[in-house]
Amino acid sequence: MAWPNPFRRRTPQTRECWGYTFELTPAHLTPAQCEPLKHSYDLLGERVLERLNELSPPPLERELPRGGGRFSGAAPGVGREEVLLKVEREGEVEAGGEGEGEGVEKEEESPPKNPPRDLYAILRDHAETDELLQRFWREVTAIPAWVDWEQIQRGQDVFYRYGAANLTGLAYQSLLGGMGAARVVETLARTGGFSTKVARSRLFETTQHILQCTKSLESVQPGGDGFASTIRVRLLHAAVRNRILKLASTRPDYYDVQAWGIPINDLDSMATINTFSATLIWLSLPRQGIFLRQQEITDYMALWRYIGHVIGCPTDQFATPDQSRRLMESLLLYEVHPSATSKILANNIIKSLEGQPPGYASADFLTASARWLNGNDLCDELGLMRPSLYYWALMAGQCLFFCLFNYTYRAVPAWDRQHIDMLKKAFWQVIVHTKYGLRGEESRFDFKYVPEYETITEMGECVEAKATHSDVERRNLKTFVFAVGVVAVGTWVGVRVVRGIVRAVW
Repeated sequence: MAWPNPFRRRTPQTRECWGYTFELTPAHLTPAQCEPLKHSYDLLGERVLERLNELSPPPLERELPRGGGRFSGAAPGVGREEVLLKVEREGEVEAGGEGEGEGVEKEEESPPKNPPRDLYAILRDHAETDELLQRFWREVTAIPAWVDWEQIQRGQDVFYRYGAANLTGLAYQSLLGGMGAARVVETLARTGGFSTKVARSRLFETTQHILQCTKSLESVQPGGDGFASTIRVRLLHAAVRNRILKLASTRPDYYDVQAWGIPINDLDSMATINTFSATLIWLSLPRQGIFLRQQEITDYMALWRYIGHVIGCPTDQFATPDQSRRLMESLLLYEVHPSATSKILANNIIKSLEGQPPGYASADFLTASARWLNGNDLCDELGLMRPSLYYWALMAGQCLFFCLFNYTYRAVPAWDRQHIDMLKKAFWQVIVHTKYGLRGEESRFDFKYVPEYETITEMGECVEAKATHSDVERRNLKTFVFAVGVVAVGTWVGVRVVRGIVRAVW
């Protein structure tokens, strides 16, 4: 249950975890069953990345001196930026030649930049000529027997039918609340991708991937934009995993494999797919007053099971909605244990979004959103501040607003279709094309947040200018005041009617 139920019958198997109550059954994953999943991972994806790097060496390997390793000549602790700066300076000296004029002339002639490397394009173009790549390509393009494309398409519509509420849940529960998983945040912290300077950009990139996977059936099918982005994300995961393990092999205290498992392991992948699907269905949306119909649940889970297949995630636990829900409950019970690093990343997300477009929401309202969706217990552990009742009222107003429009539109098929099509265009425009989004440059999920020995995300402050007002908060306040007014008028009318009936009877 996402909301507390005072009439719920409790048994010896009843478990309450971070404000969610459920019955633990023999069908739930146990810690013993989870443990091997922390040390297994996408081996095929790793081998494919190595082969692609042989066919087209990554930019870092092209720029740095060859030798005993990628950072040959660099002492432990020397960052990638310092080594690149050294190489750049050496290049300037060599370009200088014998005279100053020659050096200036060659600097002005700077060689043309190589086009950005696209691992998906390299994979696609070599899939028929390389045995390993061919095997991988056939695996990801093969359609599992359980895939029903009409169902997948209906699952895509579910995302937009409850679009604003889904994005709210993804940001403040799936992402921010997910920072409570102590093992996972140790990997995220080592990429540096959740500092206050880049956390918002990372959020936009993740949203771009979701929008590509849901914008049309053709997009998520083999060869489409969503399919291509999913493969790129899979290869990016392999690159991050490989990099962290290499650093840990020379400095074991950098990342504790025994305690935290392999970075981006099978359990982590299952948890990620689960947060984009089951967590929305049974936690985020109900806590916003939205309850999906059973067919919508089945369709939406089928969509994410297929995305999990393409991204190299074990999919057996997503075979039915009930299995997906039990996985979510097991992860809540066994995996969500906030650490000091969890607090840093969760607060960085709030600070990176504070006063920023498109919502321009205040830190208090963002925190109220997180607490509404995750509960006070988890947010206290994450070190989030406690907002005043005013911001709780704003969040209540937002939930009422979402409920009013979502239930109204879905009640009329023609309105539902128009609403879905409109949000597809609006979300894509806001996330990808606006100047505060991705500025029209779709992410190719390059390996740009490269783990280093010194790259451990720390608490920061947002360096961008913050808005002093929020249209979203103003809208929520109006909705809340209107709702209170309606309830007050309804109560007054009800009392008058009852009084009239009583007088008539007596």
